[in-house]
Amino acid sequence: MPDPSIARFRRVVSSALASLEARRQEVNDLNVFPVADGDTGDNMAMTMRAVLDELDRVETEGVDGGDADEVGRTALVQTLARAALMGARGNSGVILSQIVRGAAEELASRPGELVDPLLVAAAFASAADAAYDSVREPAEGTMLTVFREMAHSLTRQLAHLSADKQRLGDDVSEEQQDAILAEVLERAIADGERAVARTPEQLAVLRESGVVDAGGHGLVLILAGVVAGLRGDGAPLPEVTHREPPKLTRPHHEDSRYRYCTNFIVSGTGLNDRAVLPRLEALGDSVLVVGDEATLKVHVHTDTPEAAMSLFEGLGKVAKVDIADMRQQVAERDARLAAGRNGAVAVGRTGVIAVAAGAGMARLFAELGADVIDGGETLNPSTSEVLAGIHGTEADEVLVLPSSSNVIMAAERACELSEKPARVVPATSQQASLLALVEFDPAAALDVNAARLEEALGDVATGGVAPAARDDAQGRFKRGDAVGFAEGEIVAWGGAGSTLLATIEMLAADAEIVTVIGGDGAPIPLEEIDAHVPDGVELEKHEGGQPSWWWLLAAQ
Repeated sequence: MPDPSIARFRRVVSSALASLEARRQEVNDLNVFPVADGDTGDNMAMTMRAVLDELDRVETEGVDGGDADEVGRTALVQTLARAALMGARGNSGVILSQIVRGAAEELASRPGELVDPLLVAAAFASAADAAYDSVREPAEGTMLTVFREMAHSLTRQLAHLSADKQRLGDDVSEEQQDAILAEVLERAIADGERAVARTPEQLAVLRESGVVDAGGHGLVLILAGVVAGLRGDGAPLPEVTHREPPKLTRPHHEDSRYRYCTNFIVSGTGLNDRAVLPRLEALGDSVLVVGDEATLKVHVHTDTPEAAMSLFEGLGKVAKVDIADMRQQVAERDARLAAGRNGAVAVGRTGVIAVAAGAGMARLFAELGADVIDGGETLNPSTSEVLAGIHGTEADEVLVLPSSSNVIMAAERACELSEKPARVVPATSQQASLLALVEFDPAAALDVNAARLEEALGDVATGGVAPAARDDAQGRFKRGDAVGFAEGEIVAWGGAGSTLLATIEMLAADAEIVTVIGGDGAPIPLEEIDAHVPDGVELEKHEGGQPSWWWLLAAQ
């Protein structure tokens, strides 16, 4: 296997990722620019993970059908650069992918040269240029600044290295090569630390919040992992200063008034990033479009992700869509910091999201382990909102409970677009979603959970009582009268109490228990419901606060 081997690349990348992962939440908590959404560490880790996963694939399969044992450095670094691009998410992830691309282009341009301090310094310089070029209006005091300072550090060091250490000959062993590279990179880490410490002087929002730049800190942690990887198994990480979270929460949200951090890949031919930039900027901010004529990575903060994707209709195929709700991320980050926790939570293999309307319904879903998407009064979230909910769940796989027949198509489309494995369980009402959710097991696989919840849906009969929105054409009831539904059919009408009694009676014929969920404006309080229930029917009662429906009913 040629030098540098896949195994050596993998050791270094794995160590870099491990260094970042160990302090990922620390990086997240520093994140106040451009939006205080607390995901910089997550986004950088996802990019590094994509590179490591690609290395694993190359180690097994090779590149472009070639033998894995004969992969050259040029092919390898180009493949890893593409993997970083495809896996990037958010500002920090996309910029990191361009750092990887810039370094890869320099390494690929010098086939046959041993990777030595001179080549590494050139690669860092190329990477810094690529990162700056990817941002339309680069701000100083960010990860761009920190990486540029580390690149300058390497260039300055060359003047103080002896000729035999600047350029390594073929007689240098792998161990010697790694030791020399580790030495110069450790000095770059020290300069990077100083650059991170200066970021509050360069960017007002950092100074006002009492933090350093999150992305810059993340880059130093990554480079510390690279040094440990070069030094071999068991080598300690170079010490990197622990950075405290904000003393004062001052989200930079006035500069990004948009809700969704939207990322996707466009594949085609003759793609031109400059042609779409103005149109994307008209839809939002924090626009980054990077790649080449065959593949573009698009990042934008916007309220209309679908409109951003539609700009590429006829130009290429949109895939790997990743949408995050930044307002939710900001709220979660602020709550975590206010509670003084480190953010570490137990995350199952499978997560679940449920569409809900009503504060009580949201609470009931959350108590059963679901992340909740606010469906609003009409219980009709967009595909983007569902997709943001999927990607906001920390689990590797996600079930979606749409809670309405009107949401099923949007939920299915979101699952198709999601990078994360996701599947819809076709619950057509909130009460059906709630009762199915009782069977959810976060430790089980996605398909196993889907089968369990779908089986539970088959054992549930649903109905409800609502005030009539208009007079009945058949003359059965007037506007404002109570109307009872069972399995989608009108079964009772008239007074609230008698309609509720008749509807429960219809649903409870073959049931052991009936769940009653009280809604907003229900004319009979839940504590008085028992007087309007058939004899022998066991009730389970909850306050849901849902609009439109006085009572939601489910029988098992």
